Amino acid sequence: MRRITFHEFTLGDVEDPELYAAFPLGEFMDTEKGHWIKKHCSDPQYIIRPCPASYGTKVIVYGEVDEKSAVFYELKWGCSDR
Repeated sequence: MRRITFHEFTLGDVEDPELYAAFPLGEFMDTEKGHWIKKHCSDPQYIIRPCPASYGTKVIVYGEVDEKSAVFYELKWGCSDR
């Protein structure tokens, strides 16, 4: 199994990052990449962290996939392992 960072985005300085991250997360999961993630990653997750560079918040979507799926992902969308 390999852990892959699928997507990252930043939010401004918001009062409730969970609330403000919900819409962009939903939009991302409705893309071709998001549908692939739902199909091949049994437990996609996200983490919200402070982003010192922007004084905001960074949202990181990640998960574990098998080796074959990881190779396909890297060929189609590029490597973004963490």
